[in-house]
Amino acid sequence: MTPMNQFLLVYRKLLSFHGPQGWWPIVNQRSFSGEYHVGAPRGEADFFEISIGAILTQNVAWKNVDAALCRLKRDGLLDPDSLLSVRADRLARLIRSTGYYNEKAKKIKNFLAWYRGHMANYAAISAMDTHALRQELLSVNGIGPETADSILLYALNRPVFVVDAYTKRIFARFGILSGGESYSEIQELFHKHVRPSVGKYNEYHALIVAHGKDFCKKRPSCEQCCIADLCIKRIA
Repeated sequence: MTPMNQFLLVYRKLLSFHGPQGWWPIVNQRSFSGEYHVGAPRGEADFFEISIGAILTQNVAWKNVDAALCRLKRDGLLDPDSLLSVRADRLARLIRSTGYYNEKAKKIKNFLAWYRGHMANYAAISAMDTHALRQELLSVNGIGPETADSILLYALNRPVFVVDAYTKRIFARFGILSGGESYSEIQELFHKHVRPSVGKYNEYHALIVAHGKDFCKKRPSCEQCCIADLCIKRIA
């Protein structure tokens, strides 16, 4: 089987098993709970919420991020002006559920400074070249490749594949990766073997997260795995 066929086969199996994931979830203003399948990003508000969520989700489960985002929106703080005005120590307390909250509060403040440096002009940012925008995001202290690419893909509809720990784990167990590849090397594999598409990259990454979280864990549930037949490290 060619690499392209294998990448697409994994995608189809995951989609058939898990169904569409509807990422990125956005907090509902009335219920204050995260809602999927809303067609985000629908504008500046979604762009901003997704960007903050991408920072908060570093090294933590999404349910913890959802709790923090809901708290921020309930308190009327999930917008650039409000977050700029709130003190870092108060922000840290509000996002405590996400872990490393003092550091993440600083990262959010750094992102806000970058956004303000662009006059908080969402339209201008949306019109920027993808490569230039990625380089700018990576220059923000606290934003690495995974966070930058999450913002590009989910908040700005750019066909950039997001690589995370689940991606490395799953595809190393298939034998496609050795486990020692860099972020950029893994990303290039996806860009090469999966036709660039915002919709497909969005869905594929979300499916990988769902599968890695519930099945291909550090101690995997191979007997329930929909792609176990492709795995060379299956646990009997």
